[in-house]
Amino acid sequence: MTMLRSLFLSLSLFCLLPAIAGAQAATPAPVECVVPSKPGGAMDLTCKLAKKGLAQEGAAGVAAPMRISYLPGGIGAVAWHSMVSQRRRAEPNTLVAFSGGSLLNLAQGKFGNAKAGDVRWVAALGADYGMIAVRSDSPYKTLADLIAALRQHPDKVLIGVSGTIGSQDWLKMALVARHAGIDPKVLRFVALEGGGEVFTAMQADYVQVVSGDTSEATLNASANHARVLAVLSEKRLPGVLAGVPTAREQGIDVVWPIIRGVWMGPQVPEADYQRWVATFERAMATPQFAEWRAQAGLYPFALTGPKLTAYVRKAVDDYARQATELGLMR
Repeated sequence: MTMLRSLFLSLSLFCLLPAIAGAQAATPAPVECVVPSKPGGAMDLTCKLAKKGLAQEGAAGVAAPMRISYLPGGIGAVAWHSMVSQRRRAEPNTLVAFSGGSLLNLAQGKFGNAKAGDVRWVAALGADYGMIAVRSDSPYKTLADLIAALRQHPDKVLIGVSGTIGSQDWLKMALVARHAGIDPKVLRFVALEGGGEVFTAMQADYVQVVSGDTSEATLNASANHARVLAVLSEKRLPGVLAGVPTAREQGIDVVWPIIRGVWMGPQVPEADYQRWVATFERAMATPQFAEWRAQAGLYPFALTGPKLTAYVRKAVDDYARQATELGLMR
């Protein structure tokens, strides 16, 4: 009887194996979104927006659960080289956040010999704009106040930027200064790693000015941690920053839009790549995603797959031309 019972149990387990295997196969693989900077900046916001969007009904079976990790260094260079290394080139469920600043660094050769075609561009989740901000208790009430101080004592005003000379934050402030008749070379920049660190440095009064992005400013302005002096957009922006004038309104004709999205490794199988493209297309088409995007301080801009790839390649070429004109190319 004991032998018969054992045989029966063995047969039962054998019959259940296909069902167990099927259940395991149906379990979504873990998904990771890599932030190529320290926590708190716009790259962080990009991954958090992706996480919300992919957790929606219909996308959860593909994307959940998503984990956000941080891989700062070289303003995106460390994350780039990690994902194109042999070890991670084909990971089908790892996404990396990028911005227009990433494309600018790519164009200037700050990622080494990397090219736009070295990775797979998945989705642009929204658009951002440059901005200039100071502490909420700063003596600079307007962009004109700041420009006057930079003209008189440029050595006494420290400007925090994410990246070094030639980064997009550096370029934004350099263009503002140039349009105001100030030589950018006399400005004092402090290079930091990511927007979160830049705003932290300003709160500690380590720097007095931030050249950054409106998505980062939205979080800090709503918490009364910063006063935004100007947004670098064509017209005033809705939401928290609706009362902030553009640089153009204040006599400085500088506009700086910023794309934000995600890419993946170069050897990700085509089927997995197309799955992600389709997943983001569905997620971004929902009213809920539009609401989350606005809460993140981003504005509508949705491209995926081949259209995004074409946009990125053109943007890198345009940035390379601008950098060459400014004498920034290595």
